[in-house]
Amino acid sequence: MKIRVGQGYDVHQLAEGRDFWLGGIKIPHTHGPLGHSDADIVCHVLCDALLGAANMRNIGYHFSDKDPRWKGVDSKLLLAEVMKMIRAADYQVSNVDVTVVLQEPKLNPHIPAMKTCLSDVMQIPEEDISIKATTSEHMGFVGRKEGIAAHCVALIYKT
Repeated sequence: MKIRVGQGYDVHQLAEGRDFWLGGIKIPHTHGPLGHSDADIVCHVLCDALLGAANMRNIGYHFSDKDPRWKGVDSKLLLAEVMKMIRAADYQVSNVDVTVVLQEPKLNPHIPAMKTCLSDVMQIPEEDISIKATTSEHMGFVGRKEGIAAHCVALIYKT
């Protein structure tokens, strides 16, 4: 069995009045992430980690922010496309681990719904999806509530 690991990292600025999509669900908040798509940072880091593990470059390579086709797109669609690419290369996802860095809102109440949504999109069991949230203890752009950051590690395998 061939095992591969990939990691993803992304940041987005937060802006008043934007919808806050995270892990495929809409979270009520006064601010949301800016981006060419819906700016769902969890879906974005998942895409980057999976693509990296499969040596398929990154999300920007496949879904350029210069391409009007992806303007405002639901990031769950991007993740579903990445999963098709991974499977077409005969890889399966073993597990993914996401850490979201955000001062507010508190994400713990929303994590179960995110896992359910992502499980459906990725077609993997919820138990193979870990999502954690932390703050930056009021330091930096995250602490000043100017932005959001996320990290992801993905383990894929080919039998």
